[in-house]
Amino acid sequence: MLVAGVAVVAFRQPLANLMWPDMRVQRLLGEAEIALKQGKLNAADGTGARQRFEAALALDSDRSEARAGLSRVAETALAQARAQLRANRFEDARQSLALARELQVPRAVADAVADQLRRGEAAHAGIDVLMAEAAAAQADGQLGIALPLYQRVLVLEPNQTAALEGREDALSEWLQQASQALAGGDLARGSSLIAQARGYDPGHVDLPGLEAQLARAIEHRRQLADVDLRRQRLDRALTGYRLVLAASADDAAAAQGIERVASAYAQRAVREAADFDFAKAEASLALAREIAPRAAVVKEAAQSLARARQSQSRMTSSMPPRERIRRSRVLLAAMEQAEARGDWLTPPGESAYDKLRAAQSLAPDDVEVRRAAARLLPATRSCFEEQLRGNRVRRARACYDAWQTLEPGNAQLSDARRRLAQKWLAVGGERLGAGEVAFAAEALREARGLDAGAPGLAEFAARVRSAEAGGD
Repeated sequence: MLVAGVAVVAFRQPLANLMWPDMRVQRLLGEAEIALKQGKLNAADGTGARQRFEAALALDSDRSEARAGLSRVAETALAQARAQLRANRFEDARQSLALARELQVPRAVADAVADQLRRGEAAHAGIDVLMAEAAAAQADGQLGIALPLYQRVLVLEPNQTAALEGREDALSEWLQQASQALAGGDLARGSSLIAQARGYDPGHVDLPGLEAQLARAIEHRRQLADVDLRRQRLDRALTGYRLVLAASADDAAAAQGIERVASAYAQRAVREAADFDFAKAEASLALAREIAPRAAVVKEAAQSLARARQSQSRMTSSMPPRERIRRSRVLLAAMEQAEARGDWLTPPGESAYDKLRAAQSLAPDDVEVRRAAARLLPATRSCFEEQLRGNRVRRARACYDAWQTLEPGNAQLSDARRRLAQKWLAVGGERLGAGEVAFAAEALREARGLDAGAPGLAEFAARVRSAEAGGD
């Protein structure tokens, strides 16, 4: 009996709520009436009249007193809004009107009060003063001040002709600045100005043209970054892709481009580690980690660097000079095989370039190693010319890339790049005539990446687009 008594005392309130729900509803209704008399219509902590009536209705949906109470809250809110309007308390009136609408007062009545609120604000704010300030700011070129002022007037008087015309003119100037920013390569500013203009007037006559200009500018900047990536100008490629994302945060192609830059830095670290050039490898790996710290290719590059360090340590500590020479000759033979395959720079660790660097790390003073180093650079040039003459454009591109990597400052590279672009266009045109649209599209990408101003490029691009659309 004692236990039962303790239980009843301990759970008296919950049991009361279960056994006598009507008592709880009555309590809520009483509290709601008190809050209503006090003018406490709405409260975030649940103590307002609205919240109490709604709680009672949730417990017993058939209670007409709760429904009637909510209607009285709505009427009181509407009365408060009118009183606050007379006192020029416009923000309070707006909140009271919002409560009345939420509790579903007749729409016509609420709209009438809203119209009174708008006219009251307009009279109190001084439309003439706002218009004068907006016009003065616009005349001074301070569009960032003028536009919000015009917008404020239009909120108060939506059909104010002078404000509509002023906003139209200000937005035209605003969008002209956006156009200039895009033309100057400042995609982020141009994109931001266009977005703000859209917020003021999504139907402005100049917006479609500016949005198209922005899309073209973004596409052009992304293409330049693609070219930089292909030419292994990784820092410039990364900057370009980031500029695109600053203007268009959801640009998937730019995001993928950044991932490819990280992969390229990681691959460079692998090559440098294979050459035992650990300072450069660490620097390249650090850049890859900064861009994509959790990418699998970055982790693999770190492992390759660790293995290369171990390998060098073993070689330098225990390998006799004769064994170094023997292994360097094996690497030189592998280099010649890679040359024969056209593998000048790829795949990492197996290219002719990588094999030579590995041989140099083992026996830098060996005569055969020095002879191979002296031969490799001219060989890449010869390879380029030979493959170009034979219209083997893919192999010519590989030889060109190897030449550029081995001798990036050579003045002849510029002419070679133009000639290779022309060859891609010529071969692409022939293959397009034979119906090979996929190869023609590849040729167009290669030629554009090598020389965006190549003669005949625009005409060839039009032919490829027509063929891809089924019209050629």
